[in-house]
Amino acid sequence: MTPRLRLIVGNWKMHKTIPEAVGLVEHLADLLKKSPPTNVTIVIAPPFTALSAVASALTTHGLFEGTGGGTSRPGSPPVSIAAQDMHWEDAGAYTGEVSPPMLKDLGCRYVIVGHSERRRYFGETDALVRKKVLAALRHGLRPILCIGETWDQRARNQTGSVLAAQLTEALTDVDKDQGADVVIAYEPVWAIGSGQPATPTQAREAHRHIRARITARWRHETGERVPILYGGSVTPENIGELLAIREVDGALVGGACLDPPQFARILAVASSAKA
Repeated sequence: MTPRLRLIVGNWKMHKTIPEAVGLVEHLADLLKKSPPTNVTIVIAPPFTALSAVASALTTHGLFEGTGGGTSRPGSPPVSIAAQDMHWEDAGAYTGEVSPPMLKDLGCRYVIVGHSERRRYFGETDALVRKKVLAALRHGLRPILCIGETWDQRARNQTGSVLAAQLTEALTDVDKDQGADVVIAYEPVWAIGSGQPATPTQAREAHRHIRARITARWRHETGERVPILYGGSVTPENIGELLAIREVDGALVGGACLDPPQFARILAVASSAKA
């Protein structure tokens, strides 16, 4: 079985105007050129308003990996862009929403779906997340499916059942041929923004449970190809410990990705981590 590549995703959330976004990319591009990471797939997820400008800035620096296979220069680490959310319909009377074809048109290769903040603040259900997963796959976008338990659920020993329920509903109707294009992000809700990530033992157990579930659903060959990321207070100081866990294939990074030197350090550690 070919080892899964390290996948590091930076979720900017609701931060950065267009000029600020371009400035961040310019700084990050300079750092990546000085010390290019290898053996790692880099994805950044700016807000909708900055996607086009970020893609252009990456292209200028020869770093952009677009939907058509990319424009990155030889020797440069390719960077793909992701949207932080999307609607499940191609078009329609859905004021304020953004469709999969719109994201493809901007050069997105990935889209984050089911993030805990979408679930908590906007009432997104597993059934709604499933619609978005299917829409992403239908349009050739790789969904980064976020799942995770609250602290109360963990305290009641419900982590396994919560993760199983989220996976079962969100992946209903996704067949094994599509499964290899799915990315899973385990984000314990209680760790996000807390400064207290899951312990290696907690992360290992959750990732093993997720791997067992998707392997049972899509069988071993497909299940083993699906990257499972950890998210929740990821920093340059703890990324090495997390990636040392065999079951962790990468990270969904929040606050640290808004600081180019910190994000570059995370990428450097991921690049040197043993697969």
